[in-house]
Amino acid sequence: MVQIRLTNTRTKRKEDLAPIDPENVRLYLCGPTVYDRAHLGNARPVLVFDVLVRLLRHAYGADHVTYVRNFTDVDDKINAEAQRRRAAGSDLSLEALIDERTAETIGWYHADMDALGAARPDHEPHATQYIAEMIAMNADLIAKGHAYEAEGHVLFDVRSFPEYGKLSGRSVDDMIAGARVEVAPFKRDPMDFVLWKPSSDDLPGWDSPWGRGRPGWHIECSAMSAALLGTHFDIHGGGIDLQFPHHENEIAQSCCAHPGEGFANIWLHNEMLQVEGKKMSKSLGNFFTVRDLLDKGIPGEVIRFVMLSTHYRKPMDWTEAKAADAEAVLRRWHGLVAGIEPATSPAPSVIAALADDLNSAGAIAALHELAAKGDGPGLLASARMLGLLLPELAGWAQADDAASVQIEALLAARLEARKARDFARADAIRDGFAAAGVEVKDTPTGPEWSLATGFDAARLADLAKAHGA
Repeated sequence: MVQIRLTNTRTKRKEDLAPIDPENVRLYLCGPTVYDRAHLGNARPVLVFDVLVRLLRHAYGADHVTYVRNFTDVDDKINAEAQRRRAAGSDLSLEALIDERTAETIGWYHADMDALGAARPDHEPHATQYIAEMIAMNADLIAKGHAYEAEGHVLFDVRSFPEYGKLSGRSVDDMIAGARVEVAPFKRDPMDFVLWKPSSDDLPGWDSPWGRGRPGWHIECSAMSAALLGTHFDIHGGGIDLQFPHHENEIAQSCCAHPGEGFANIWLHNEMLQVEGKKMSKSLGNFFTVRDLLDKGIPGEVIRFVMLSTHYRKPMDWTEAKAADAEAVLRRWHGLVAGIEPATSPAPSVIAALADDLNSAGAIAALHELAAKGDGPGLLASARMLGLLLPELAGWAQADDAASVQIEALLAARLEARKARDFARADAIRDGFAAAGVEVKDTPTGPEWSLATGFDAARLADLAKAHGA
C-alpha cells in the first residue's frame, strides 16, 4: 500500500498518514456559509480535498473513506439577506426567507462544484440540523468549567485550555495584543469567544437553557464532526484563513468537551488565491465567482487544471494566460485519449507525487511525460486520479459533429479557392477560422485543425453559411 505523507499544520512538519481505522479513513472539510455564490478562492480547498479523497480511496478502497463537508446555514449575512427580501415586499416569514436563500445558494454551490469535477462528499450536514448537539456540547463545556453563561451568551474560557494557540503558533497574550477582538463587558477575557448568543424576535432562534438564541460559528463544526465522524478522526482541513480563529477554536472546544480523544490527527490548510499577482478583492475589481468564469465560457475542467497546477501549500495565482495554456493542454490530451480505454491503474509516478503531500503540480508534470510518450491509456487513468479527463467534463473539448463537418467543408472550400487563385476568399476563410477559435496548421500531409480557447460555434456556423460550406 502506498504511504501517504501530509503536512500537518499543527506540528509544522510532514507526517505519515496512519489512519485510526484503515477500514474507515475519516476527514472533515469546513464548507461554505451559504449566503451567496462561491468565489474562486472558495473552490481551492474543495479541489484539494477532492484530490485527497480520490487518493485515499485508491489507497484504502472506495468504501473505506468517509468525507464530510458542512453547510453553515446560520449566519448574520443570511439573516440580513432574508430581512432585505422581507423589506422589499416579500410576505414570507423570516424563517421561510432564510430557507429560500440557503436552498438557492446550496443549489448554486452544488452546480458550480459539480462543474469543476468535485465529487459530492459522503455527508453534507447543515448546521441547522445539529442545533440540539450544539446545545448539549455547550452545556457539557459549562459543566466541565471550560465555558460560562453571561447575559444570555455562552462563552468559551480560552484560559482554561493551556494549548490554545498551538495551531496558529501564538500565545493568548500575543493574540490579544495583535488582534482585533470583540469587546464586551460580560467577557472574562478579551479572547473568550461566543458559543451561543441571544436572538431577538426578528431573528431566527432556538430554545436553550440560556434563553432563545442561536449558535456561534465555531461550535457548529465541532458538533457536526463529532456526530458524523466521532470525537477522534484523521484529517481536518480548510483554507489557511480558517486556521485562526475558526480552527483554533474548534480544537479548544472539541478537546475540552472530549478530553483525551485528540480531535483531528492531521490539520491540512491550503494557501490563498491571487488574481494576476494581486490579492482578490472587490476594491481592486478582480473579485469573481466560479460562476462568473463558467459564464465567460471557461470550462470547469480548465479551472480545475489551473488550480491543481500549484501545490496547495503555495499561493495560487489565477491568470488569463494560465487558463489559456490549460485549455490548450487539455484539448491535446482529450484528443490523445479519444476512443480508448484507461489503463488498469494510474502511473506510479502520478501516485508517488500525490502521496508526497498532495503534490498535484508534480502529478501534472508526470501527466505531461505520459502524453509526450503517447501513452494514452496511462494518461487517461492517471489524469482521472486528479479529476481530469472525466467523461462528464469532456464535452467542452470535443467539437460536435456539426462543427467537424463545417470545418472540413470550409477547408475544402479554402483549397478550391487557392487552386482558383481566389486568394481573397482563401484569406477570408483563414481569418474566419481565427475569429471562430479554430486553429489550422498546414502540413505536408494536409491541414490539421483544433479548437482553440474561446471556440465560437455560432461564428463558425456563420462562416460556413457565408461560403456555402
